[in-house]
Amino acid sequence: MCEDEHHGVGRRALFVTGAAAALTLGSVTFPSEAADAADAAGAADGPSGPGGSVTRTVRGTLPTGSPDFVYLPVEVPSGVREIKVAYTYERPAVPAGTAGNALDIGIFDQHGTELGGRGFRGWSGGARTEFFIRADDATPGYLPGPVRAGTWHIALGPYTVAPQGLAYEVTITLTYGEPGETVKPVYPPSRARGRGRAWYRGDCHLHSWYSDGRRTPAEIAALARAAGLDFINTSDHNTHSAHAHWADQAGPHPDGELLILLGEEVTTRNGHVVALGTDPGTFVDWRYRARDNRFGKYARRIRQAGGLVVPAHPHATCVGCNWKFGFGEADAVEVWNGAYGPDDEVSLADWDSMLVASVREGRGSRDWIPAMGNSDAHRDPDPVGTPQTVVLADELSRAAIQEGIRAGRSYVAESKAVSLSFSATGPKGEHAGIGGRLKVAGDDPVTVRLDVSGAPRCTVRFVTDQGVLHTSAVLPVAGSGTVEWRTTAQYAAYVRAEVRHEAAAGPVPGALAAFTNPIFLGR
Repeated sequence: MCEDEHHGVGRRALFVTGAAAALTLGSVTFPSEAADAADAAGAADGPSGPGGSVTRTVRGTLPTGSPDFVYLPVEVPSGVREIKVAYTYERPAVPAGTAGNALDIGIFDQHGTELGGRGFRGWSGGARTEFFIRADDATPGYLPGPVRAGTWHIALGPYTVAPQGLAYEVTITLTYGEPGETVKPVYPPSRARGRGRAWYRGDCHLHSWYSDGRRTPAEIAALARAAGLDFINTSDHNTHSAHAHWADQAGPHPDGELLILLGEEVTTRNGHVVALGTDPGTFVDWRYRARDNRFGKYARRIRQAGGLVVPAHPHATCVGCNWKFGFGEADAVEVWNGAYGPDDEVSLADWDSMLVASVREGRGSRDWIPAMGNSDAHRDPDPVGTPQTVVLADELSRAAIQEGIRAGRSYVAESKAVSLSFSATGPKGEHAGIGGRLKVAGDDPVTVRLDVSGAPRCTVRFVTDQGVLHTSAVLPVAGSGTVEWRTTAQYAAYVRAEVRHEAAAGPVPGALAAFTNPIFLGR
């Protein structure tokens, strides 16, 4: 399995069964004393460097059908200041329609690789070819801290493997010396100066250079403010390393305060979930599939850390992106992800079916799953805040924003230009807004009203548990208008609004400009 070409690399491979199906390779060893580093360097693969550095290289080939994770143990002696890892792998040509090679990488320290992540020290997926860790600094995606003695594990994740196999090379360099000082992390505040009870705009699915994004926190914050956002949520793939790098982007600013929630995009092989607004420093493991029956445990982990569980892009077509865990643990679902496309249309229809099911099961308006939309922006030209979730909250704070999202008091808009006001009114002045319930008798007349601005040449559709029951005339070029419709609770268990661009062809609906969560009708 693993070709042994260097002293200290064992030949024996051990298969490990369990939820995080994995393969552990023979360990890599290094000199046990710093004084031996210079002597050992001459027999290893690299020269000694400042402080005494020793390098080892491991080569091997993974076949098709490899486990999700392959662990390479590295025996780290005492006195190590820095560990650096670099890797490469072959990308042979493959026939059309066949997956080629893609290999992710990360690392766990002496605390081990058990699920739960006590030993987690970083993950970069396929975004980087090398990384380092030392007490005072680390590559983005990795956690700085002392390099303590013990068995570390380099985690390789063969995302896809070509028919020819995946030939890889991993180079590990240890540098001996006195460790630097570990800096105490500082996190952004959980409350910002807002406008009291108001509608706040946010984007809760964003990627920085701490995973596979290309933007710094400062660049993302600037784009968020320019997009009219009041809050964002950090959601780098499978790492919380960015949490300590956002504090200076929050707080007072000429363009307004920005509430920065902390989270993670938990990227499993059976779908992705956004951990929205977790406690600072929270790590959520991703090394399981639906068949392992582990997701419930980590959904609870997200909630225990004060976060929301939000399945992301549930019908995305990339390998491993389609959501397979069901929605029993979801606090909300990301129906609209980035530029509106066919997979979002399927997600919207699937979500609407869940609304119908919740009504049929008699669960009322408390147990339905609200929808939201986020940009999933990674790099230029991905726009931040397209789309954005607009939440009615009592204040601009982590708790208030999460409460508004969980209650479904929100709508999704393609940009800051689009604003909606959606309500239902009964015969005696009863009133309900987005996410609420209008408590009227089944045959009482109900007036549903949508005020919209910033949507030129769009049409408004009112959707119920029966389907689309009203479509407006085209809005004027100015983009503003009011649409009303009358119904009863016995005819429509709920009503939600969609604002759509002009259709590209025939009966196919146009792309969304905005949509609301529902208003439920009846007692």
